[in-house]
Amino acid sequence: MPREWNARSYDALSLPHTKWGAGVLDRLDSHRLSETARVLDAGCGTGRDAAAALARWPDLRLVLLDGSEHMLDQARTKLGGAAEYVHANLIQPIPVEPVEAVMSVAAFHWVPDHGVLFANLAAVMVPGAPLVTDCGGAGNVAGVNQALQRVTGQSGDPWQFADTQQTAERLEAAEFEVLDVRLRPDTFQCPDPDVLEEYLATVVLGSHLDRLPEDEHESFVREVRQALPAPEVDYVRLEIDAVRR
Repeated sequence: MPREWNARSYDALSLPHTKWGAGVLDRLDSHRLSETARVLDAGCGTGRDAAAALARWPDLRLVLLDGSEHMLDQARTKLGGAAEYVHANLIQPIPVEPVEAVMSVAAFHWVPDHGVLFANLAAVMVPGAPLVTDCGGAGNVAGVNQALQRVTGQSGDPWQFADTQQTAERLEAAEFEVLDVRLRPDTFQCPDPDVLEEYLATVVLGSHLDRLPEDEHESFVREVRQALPAPEVDYVRLEIDAVRR
């Protein structure tokens, strides 16, 4: 099941996600959608990217979907009646009417089966609809995972970080025409230890903190931060551009 988030804390942070979202919107613009296109934001979070989309294209008909009620509540606060809101899990059939495009920022790596994910998206996309997305890809947060292994003594992570070949094959199997799939390193440097710990706790380590008593959260995050190879989060973005056949 999707995890819940501290959406207010998430929304208050200065995130590299904002830049990733702008890149997704730039690429979506190249598909020349109609001004009133119906667009699904799959894993919409707090609605930052949807708000940016409406600033560019005020007449879009946005459908904001997320597995976290807290995230959707924050998105409703931001956008009000300017969008439709759907609480759903992307690993299940998606309960929305057909859409003319799908955008997504920093969400798909939380979905454990990308083959099922792409099939579910394809099922609600009209032929010719673009899929333009960003998420963590192969090698993403490798330094964080090394730090976690040093702290916990355990390997493995809760994310699905796919490579380009896997992704292209899964898209083709789900009836997409693949235009481009690429990996792009984009390290987030954060020399201030307090800010880095807040970022790790809010954005990166939530699924690990969910398993710990609350009074252990602060010390756990500090241990992970101290175990990092450098004061940074070593992101690798998987960027997808495809069209529904």
